[in-house]
Amino acid sequence: MFILPNNVTIIEVGPRDGLQNEKVHVDEQDKLAFIAALQKAGISEMELTSFVSPKWVPQMADAKEIVGKSARIGRQFVLAPNAKGAELALEVGARSIAVFVGVSNSFNKKNINRSTDESMNALEPVITKLKEHGIFVRACISTAFYCPYEGKIEPKEVVALCERFVAMGANELSVADTIGMANPRESYDLFKLLKEKLPDVLMTAHFHDTRKMAMANIFASLQAGIDRFDTSAGGLGGCPFAPGATGNVATEDVVHMLDTLGIKTGVDVKKVCEAVALIAPHVSRPIETGMYKLFVNNQP
Repeated sequence: MFILPNNVTIIEVGPRDGLQNEKVHVDEQDKLAFIAALQKAGISEMELTSFVSPKWVPQMADAKEIVGKSARIGRQFVLAPNAKGAELALEVGARSIAVFVGVSNSFNKKNINRSTDESMNALEPVITKLKEHGIFVRACISTAFYCPYEGKIEPKEVVALCERFVAMGANELSVADTIGMANPRESYDLFKLLKEKLPDVLMTAHFHDTRKMAMANIFASLQAGIDRFDTSAGGLGGCPFAPGATGNVATEDVVHMLDTLGIKTGVDVKKVCEAVALIAPHVSRPIETGMYKLFVNNQP
């Protein structure tokens, strides 16, 4: 017998995680229209942008404008990978800020030229400052299942990193299958363990659909007690520092599956597809998610 939640929260990551690796420049106004359409679809938690160096992620160079011009609806995250990014986010009035560290040392060194431990040491004063300002801190845990450089990650390493983030004051943990190699048993086992170890912390699952296993992993995670999922409208995304990482699992497909299971999200699939239709002409690859293809072919 399946044990499933009655409600699930969708955290839309398309405007940030979805677009950050897009090689075609997306204009500020097109991003803002995308964000507004997603909000109209019922999205109440969303990653808007990232305060990173434009040298490394030029797509996010308009972060200040995106935050300033987006409607303040629900919880809006901005990514701040270091002290400078956090300072910039605070200056524009961000109230929910995401930080990130990979479980894998190799991934961190490729990404930010620091080991996992060095990354955490650098983030500790940043998180302390954010908490002093009353900021909601979201900790993104990359390579929680597999690393493109090290292979399989041991669950105890994930637990230890998550516990350290919670001790620092993180409000939420977003645990990611960064390169999309996890299977449903691994997803169930890890999230069951994390829920047992950290029962009072908001726990979010973040799956990439590299091997078309994301939906199965989400279903397994639901049974492990997870009721928060990062998704990206149109399945947009990827990681510039993780070879082989393709798009995130699609918001419209996940919401449709949850709808059919009788699980409420408050998100309208058709309106998500309308948001995807706005951004589709401005990205470099075709949108081929299941529900979006039905939408463009005018099928129910």
